[in-house]
Amino acid sequence: MLIIAAAEETREVFQGLETWEKALFYALAAVSTGVFALGFARRVRKYRRGRPSPVRYRGIPRRLWSAVARILAQATVRRGRRNGLVAVAHGAVMWGFIALLIGTTILSIDVEVVRLFWGEDSSFFDGPFYLTYSVLLDVLGLAFVAGVVALGLRRRSRPPTLDYTRAQEPASGYDRSPMRRGDWLFVGLLLGLGLTGFLGEALRIRATDFPDHEVWSPVGWVLAHGVGTLGIGAGAAGDLQHATWWVHGLMALGFVALIPFTKAMHVVLDVANVALTDPLAARRLPPAPAAQDGGPAPNPGILTAQDLTWKELLSLDACTKCGRCHSVCPANAAGAPLSPRDVILDLRQWVDAGAGIPAVLDREARGSCTGPLGASAMDVAGGVIPQETLWACTTCMACVEACPVGIEHVPTIVGMRRQLVDAGDVEPMLQQTLQHVAQQGNSFGKSSRMRARWTKGLDFKIPDARKEPVDLLWFVGDFASFDERSQDVSRRVATILHEAGVSFGLLYEGERNAGNDVRRVGEEGLFELLVEQNLDAFSGAEFRSIFTTDPHSLNTLRNEYPEFGEMRPVEHYTELLVRLIDEGVLQVAEPTGARVTYHDPCYLARYNGVTDAPRRLLRAAGAELVEMPRNGKDTFCCGAGGGRIWMDDSGLAERPSEQRIKEAMALGGLDAFVVSCPKDLAMYSDAARTVGAPFEVLEITALLERALRRPEPVAAGTPEPEEVQA
Repeated sequence: MLIIAAAEETREVFQGLETWEKALFYALAAVSTGVFALGFARRVRKYRRGRPSPVRYRGIPRRLWSAVARILAQATVRRGRRNGLVAVAHGAVMWGFIALLIGTTILSIDVEVVRLFWGEDSSFFDGPFYLTYSVLLDVLGLAFVAGVVALGLRRRSRPPTLDYTRAQEPASGYDRSPMRRGDWLFVGLLLGLGLTGFLGEALRIRATDFPDHEVWSPVGWVLAHGVGTLGIGAGAAGDLQHATWWVHGLMALGFVALIPFTKAMHVVLDVANVALTDPLAARRLPPAPAAQDGGPAPNPGILTAQDLTWKELLSLDACTKCGRCHSVCPANAAGAPLSPRDVILDLRQWVDAGAGIPAVLDREARGSCTGPLGASAMDVAGGVIPQETLWACTTCMACVEACPVGIEHVPTIVGMRRQLVDAGDVEPMLQQTLQHVAQQGNSFGKSSRMRARWTKGLDFKIPDARKEPVDLLWFVGDFASFDERSQDVSRRVATILHEAGVSFGLLYEGERNAGNDVRRVGEEGLFELLVEQNLDAFSGAEFRSIFTTDPHSLNTLRNEYPEFGEMRPVEHYTELLVRLIDEGVLQVAEPTGARVTYHDPCYLARYNGVTDAPRRLLRAAGAELVEMPRNGKDTFCCGAGGGRIWMDDSGLAERPSEQRIKEAMALGGLDAFVVSCPKDLAMYSDAARTVGAPFEVLEITALLERALRRPEPVAAGTPEPEEVQA
């Protein structure tokens, strides 16, 4: 039985080192710390040159605590599909690294503070404390090594996320092998630190002839016996331990010095970047910058490095090149020249080159190409990041949702689009659509007086909310008003609500395009004009709340309009219909029994978190729901967002909508592919015909209508109940 009893249970910290060696080590530590401080100071100076981002300062203590908790729990790494094992391995590395760092700090405090100022007898590095210290660091150190090995083997297997192939290859070629070597340098340093630490411990235990208390260093104890079986005696073990100590120490000092110049920088920055993430990032875009104190008008978008906000510059450095944004990007999957990872890395390289910040094996070689490594005078939008890359984005926010370190790709891309729009570098079809919106208030270019023409197919009149009070104002949106397929949906929704006795009305020609996609195209001025027009229309109507059948309109009305004026609550029509079912206003009579799958719209599920209401409607309709592999907030994109529906997509290898229909076909035996967005109805109806899908594409109320109990028809000549009472 092992008894913890005495202060003899300790070890000499600088065992076998001469005085000059200790002095040399401290001198090298000072140099290492100085190099780190210099590199970090350069990065801070770079951040200070960026535009302000005042929203970042709100609730910092709470957000910092939340970020620390999520990172310690590996919640950000675990996010998404099939990332559980990666989170376990990364968590082992992180917790092991933290434990070893704390252990080194404790040792430094004991040696350099307690013993130096209060004498050797004041040391706390002995007895029960030392034994507890030893066992904890050995166990967590072993987890650290195991995690590094696991992540190294994963990197060796080259999963799609870690494939550095560019989405768009520069004309003169490129070589990302330096980046790969930089990754391996980082992995190698971590593994080397763990292995040399354990080897040094094992050699020390062997050199001191296996003190009984060192069994509390279980990994070192086992390895020490392994060293003994190799025939290495105590004297030789002492010499080897001396050499290993220096190897381990130099690797540790080198690691510290390299942090600001390698992938290791994320160890320092990621907590801050996650804490400073805007909870409404992409959902609510920042306005164009205004002139300060009568100075010159700033660029409306991102043209130079100084046009990036300090948070965007911080995010560039926080990127770990993990590739999750790259792997979930629908534009990249469709063969478009866009990879969110490439955008971030290209910006980082270009900004760092302009700021004079060197990179150690963390920058691609480009031959004679004057890309991000070229002159700092190159424009960002259309230069560092090509136009076709920027216009390929669907603003689906999958990259933002997938990023484990809080990078906000969409606002940065939109910022560069604003600069292109300002310069007139816009596709002809997109330019024409923006003109339609500016002139007629809708993307179809039709007269605003035709916006409510779809109501003429109804046998009842929908109230004009500008002329009579209603409970609910229906913001219909462009597609639901002008697209023929969506007009059928609008009439069906109107009929369901009318027969249920719901008080609702329209703005008729007073409604304008909500501006969600106009803003994400980069036309900030037109967006603000649309907001002003719609807010004026709202102020002239009397209603309690707003609902809409368009998730794109839902997003901007709910998240962006409040920045411009007072807004009533806004909900999606699936949320409204579920509430009516819960209240008994709508009742199901005949469950459909259809076997269906449901597509979550990006702007409904990922942007606004509405995933339960549509599924409850399907259950209420008696449908059998077969979930898509990518569903809820992990949904895939139809390809229409961010103004892409107004641009040419003939150059894509395979449209996102067609990929999604094939994903549904793989489920087998479906009766319908169900949607709850007018743009989805258009995109997926076309895609289903193109790929020959064996099921129909249905808007969700088509199923609900079949299942609802309809009002009993009144026989001819039979008076209404009110008439009888009269």
